[in-house]
Amino acid sequence: MNAFDFIIVGAGSAGCVLANRLSAQGKYTVLLLEAGGSDRSPLIQVPLGYGLTFADPKYNWGYTTNPDPALNNRASYWPRGKVLGGSSSINAMVYIRGQQGDYDDWAAAGNTGWSWNEVLPYFKKSEDHIFGASEHHGAGGEMRVSDFADQVHPLCQRFLDAGTKLGFQRTPDFNGSTKEGFGLWQMTIRDGVRESTSNAFLRPALTRPNLTLKTDAHVTRVRIENKKATGVDCLIRGAKHSFTANKEVILAGGAINSPQLLQLSGVGDAALLAQVGVPLVHHLPRVGQGLQDHLCVSYFFKSKVPTLNDTLGPWYGKLWAGVRYLFNRKGPLGMSVNQAGAFVRSRPGLERPNLHLYFNPISYSAANIVPGRFKITNPDPFSAFLISFNTCVPTSRGSVTITTSNPLDKPKIETNFLTTEHDLADIVEGSRMVRSIANSQPLVDVLASEHLPGAHVQSDEDILKDFRTRCGSVYHASCTCAMGPDPASSVVDARLRVHGIAGLRVVDASVFPSVTSGNTNAPVIMVAEKGASMILEDAGL
Repeated sequence: MNAFDFIIVGAGSAGCVLANRLSAQGKYTVLLLEAGGSDRSPLIQVPLGYGLTFADPKYNWGYTTNPDPALNNRASYWPRGKVLGGSSSINAMVYIRGQQGDYDDWAAAGNTGWSWNEVLPYFKKSEDHIFGASEHHGAGGEMRVSDFADQVHPLCQRFLDAGTKLGFQRTPDFNGSTKEGFGLWQMTIRDGVRESTSNAFLRPALTRPNLTLKTDAHVTRVRIENKKATGVDCLIRGAKHSFTANKEVILAGGAINSPQLLQLSGVGDAALLAQVGVPLVHHLPRVGQGLQDHLCVSYFFKSKVPTLNDTLGPWYGKLWAGVRYLFNRKGPLGMSVNQAGAFVRSRPGLERPNLHLYFNPISYSAANIVPGRFKITNPDPFSAFLISFNTCVPTSRGSVTITTSNPLDKPKIETNFLTTEHDLADIVEGSRMVRSIANSQPLVDVLASEHLPGAHVQSDEDILKDFRTRCGSVYHASCTCAMGPDPASSVVDARLRVHGIAGLRVVDASVFPSVTSGNTNAPVIMVAEKGASMILEDAGL
């Protein structure tokens, strides 16, 4: 059978949710196409295994951006999940919704239905939260969100207390009533196993006869006739296949692949498509434009007391961690190294936090990213921890564009980081914030020295110079098919329908009008929940 009611392109963070919801009633046939393969590897299922999938082409698209002048003409490596579960199968598992104002901004920009109060039910719908059902959380949903307060490294408490010493509040739940302050991260982990959207949403749905999954299926084009999407062409293990969509084609490939596929299908800027030899189907100039991401830097501090470097560095430490995990699914292998953090305002007068901080009781300052073979296998050979920061809502914008008509060629990613004074100001203040935390009691009591960038980096000029030299992406690419009411400045409308093309939607991080303040996986799952609801409504359910 080559005809289905709905065709979903991408079995990632959004696609797995869509596949579950659209097939749940049994009324519609659903085809889910994924370019990657199985997610059954222990490297994916064991939470800390994500360091070993970071640049493995078996699970990862392994994108590289164009050199960015603001980063001393450095190119950046951007991992993206190419596997069932997508990036939810290779991420650090931190569950953060962001600030309420992120979504109120979306609604204020003309996206009806996307304010905080309107999206909260969709966050709660998918949750099986360890805290149970409440005004802020759901229980009994597909996605387990766990708390690790009883397992985090003891240094995390010193970090939290240092925040209190500086006058910042403590929050027990970044996704609850107090989204600002210092606290511990909640994680998408269930009983010591990664809770990817594949595990949570897709696998339970695969028993339904109306849901068909095809892996190693690289979609090359959306077929569009008379401004209506009718199906897709794809390569499955190198062989050409075509599938027909009776109702809709839904792109869920993420912020890189979705705009790429639209452009390959003739939907995008007319001048760009003419340049690369793709026949124009519909002029939509913002396809691939507006790229946003979080850009961070880590400050590394040598410690007077043992850290996870001492646990996971020597062979006997790795053995102990492995035995403990096998015995009770706990310990360092059973959670992320991103254990604590904060959302803070760096100066008075701000409406909401402008800095996102991360505390890791481990360091890997010597790690060298070589796409295709880079693996985080050993931390630094000394006791150390790190504190990172990025600006919550950057204002710089980049782009994703195809450079050829070959669907197997990777697109060009232009980051255009640090092009606004807003973003530059946050960097200097973020640096000083990190140092003030490290030098506050009780964290300073175990601080041996600042390893990187070092005490010699003090002036605003030196701080910016260091940032440009060492910073990197937090892998929160978004906004390249942004929603909005005007086709001249957006790609999809508030119901995620591509402007000017019937039967075609985009449901993933690319539809964000602006990047959310924190990690993006939870917002993508919410977008998929809301998107599925709208698709079913429009289909008559």
